[in-house]
Order: sequence, then structure tokens, then C-alpha cells
Amino acid sequence: MNPIDTASSSPLPRLDDPSVYGPQGRSPWLDVDWRAHQRWVILDGQPINVIELGSGPPLVFIHGLIGRWTHWMEQLTVFAESHRVIAVDLPGFGDSPLPARGGISVPIYARMLARLMEALELSAAAFVGHSMGGFTSGELAINFPERVERLVLVSPAGLSTYNDRRSLQMVAQARRFKGIFNTYHAQVAAHAGLFARHPRLRRLEPTTNIVTRHPDRLPAAYVAEFVRGLAAPGFIDGIEANLSYDYRERLGEIACPTLIVWGRQDKVVTASDAELYERLIPNSRSVIFADTGHMAMIERPVAFNGLLEEFLSE
Repeated sequence: MNPIDTASSSPLPRLDDPSVYGPQGRSPWLDVDWRAHQRWVILDGQPINVIELGSGPPLVFIHGLIGRWTHWMEQLTVFAESHRVIAVDLPGFGDSPLPARGGISVPIYARMLARLMEALELSAAAFVGHSMGGFTSGELAINFPERVERLVLVSPAGLSTYNDRRSLQMVAQARRFKGIFNTYHAQVAAHAGLFARHPRLRRLEPTTNIVTRHPDRLPAAYVAEFVRGLAAPGFIDGIEANLSYDYRERLGEIACPTLIVWGRQDKVVTASDAELYERLIPNSRSVIFADTGHMAMIERPVAFNGLLEEFLSE
């Protein structure tokens, strides 16, 4: 594993600089009318929410288990200046409803993405996937190698998460108390603005505290968007999908250049998986962000965007 100190070779902020956390200055996405870039793509009668803007080489962003397309807002406006950027709500998350049939699984999601590319008239694209989205993007690269030109995996599930006993116990408890669980997340989502305005509440809210290293240091506007996505109907099934699918023995089939990005203090998927991913995927390299949790693209957007731009231009 080769953590990179970019300060020695480029003007990017140091990855281990504790002062560069969260966006620097006013985020461009705050000035975008996102409704103008939203569209529905119907696949087998299933509506998929897609955000699209910009022109140029296609760049597709896939969110993680607790996510939706808004997890990529710090990237979308930046890369739309040079790319056709596309962010997808996976079925059961964000504004995409639960699948009418077939359920939720990593292979099902990967096949859906392949069909979505056909609907969007994309022969191939670079993919950036976070957590479950990284797991799904890796599966896509294995089964549909002609579709994936470059691959970026941000804290991807799929290795240590497979059959993880503690997580399996959590799923059992979540199913047992599903009503309470869903009600809590719905209430948090409904009061997103309140949580966003008060840093103390951000530290107390379990999800934001688990997935980010310093939730109180993120901008209120972004935290509000993040919290609104917590009440996803596909959450519990999505956890099971992550835990029950094993693709370790097939990672060597990924043929495209691959960048693996992790936060050293990731509490959701251990950063030690970065070394294993790098060993299993040919033509890959990993970058570890110090003092960073599960969401490097949100916690370190300046350095993350610079790293992504560098990788895409190689």
C-alpha cells in the first residue's frame, strides 16, 4: 500500500493536513438549480433517478449504502467543466423507489448500471463508486469490462464486510426493530435543517458521527443534504447485499486502471482493506487520507478532486 503525500509532487493540499477538512470557501453546488439536471430513466418499468450535467468524457458516480446522488455534489459541479457527469440513485435509495421485483443485490445493481448506460447511450465511462457503490462498480468492471474505462473505489465494501459477524448481528437487530429504526431515520431526515445548524447535534447523531471523522466541521448546507438521505427504504436489504456477496476471487479480472481511496479512521469499512484491494486488482494503486472517516470525497473534497482529476488525465 502506498499512501501518497501529494504536496511533494503537486500543488494539492497535503493529505495529512488537519486544517484542510471539508470544502474550502463557498461550494459551487449551492448555486445550481439541480432540478434542471434531474431526469428519470425507465428500465423494465423501474424509474431510476439520474442527475446529469456537463459535456465531454462520461464520468459516473455511484453512492454508498446510506447515500444518494447528493453525496457527490462537491464533485459534480467541478468535473462538469470537463466531463459529462452522471450521478445515480440506486433502486431503494434517494429518489429511486425500491425494485418492483428481483430485490437488492450487488449483481442486480451492476446489471442495472449496464442497462442504464445503454439507455444513456454510453458505450463506456469512468466510474467512481463509494462503499456499496464501489462494490457495485467493481462488479460492473468484472462482468462488463468493456463498459468501465477507469475505476475509482472509495472505501469500497466487499472484502472484510463479507459475512462479517458483527454486521450480521446488527442486521438481525435492525430487522427486529425495523419500525423503530425507520421512524428514527425518518424523523432525523425531516429535521435535517435543525441537525445541520447545530454542530453539537451532528456529533450526537449516530450516522454522521460514524461515517465522518469531524461532522461538526462540515458545512451546515451539506450536512442537511446528507441527513435527508438517511431514510432509505433499501437500507436493511442493502446491508444484507453487502454482507452476503463474495467477489474476492474475481477481483483479478478487473482490467482497467483502478484508484483505491480510503480514510485512515474509517469506522464502517476498515482501511486495511485498501492494501488487499491493491494486491488483488492488477494495475491499481491506493491512497489513504489521514484523519478521515468513511467519506473522503466529502471530508477532503479539495484533495480528493485533485487526486481524481490527476487519475482521469493519466
